[in-house]
Amino acid sequence: MTLLLEFILAHLIGDFFLQCAKTIEQKNRLKWAAPSLYIHGIIHFGLILIIAGLEYWLAAAIITVIHIIIDGTKLQFQSPKNVQIWFFIDQLLHFVAIVAVWAWLSPEVLTGFSMSISVLAAAIGYIFLTRPAAFFIAQSLSHWNQDIIEDGGTEKSLPKAGWYIGMLERILIFSFILIGQWGAIGFLMAAKSIFRFGDLTRAKDRKLTEYILIGTFLSFGVAILSGIIVVYYFSGI
Repeated sequence: MTLLLEFILAHLIGDFFLQCAKTIEQKNRLKWAAPSLYIHGIIHFGLILIIAGLEYWLAAAIITVIHIIIDGTKLQFQSPKNVQIWFFIDQLLHFVAIVAVWAWLSPEVLTGFSMSISVLAAAIGYIFLTRPAAFFIAQSLSHWNQDIIEDGGTEKSLPKAGWYIGMLERILIFSFILIGQWGAIGFLMAAKSIFRFGDLTRAKDRKLTEYILIGTFLSFGVAILSGIIVVYYFSGI
């Protein structure tokens, strides 16, 4: 199980933290011919070796090749109309590939130093709830983005303010669950409701209200579910 978590950790860092807008734009434009597609794969290869260990070079190579194939296929078939669907398909296929390679290796190959499962699970939880979770939530809400923009719902807002607020609230919720302070989550929800109430009252926009509520519940739900998984399935925290 430790090795699987290490593979997942490498994937989250590589896919959501070590890519910039320029590399993504190049991949979307050039598809299979984009150098950044293969550089992205090499980065994943290096991350697996760093996190899991050099002895897993073969597993790292297999995951890297599969990762490039999945990404290239997504780039080839996605369009502005189905970007959201392909995002989730892409991530699901990456996860399946990682699990398959891990299952092929089997627990008997685990040797040498490895992180505590509980510590590793907590680290993955924190990393997932920042940029990865933000991407998942953004993709889930993207269907309504144009309606909100057309109604002026993005006015008078700091750049990416909602993005960072969401990450901070998910980290806080996850931390509260890890230390067993469920009551603090209720306090956080109440505090956010108070701050948001004035904005929604002034907006008088049902679409914006529903959009914010869906985003808030998604954000809180993802954080709570992540916390429950880590606490109840990876004991020792």
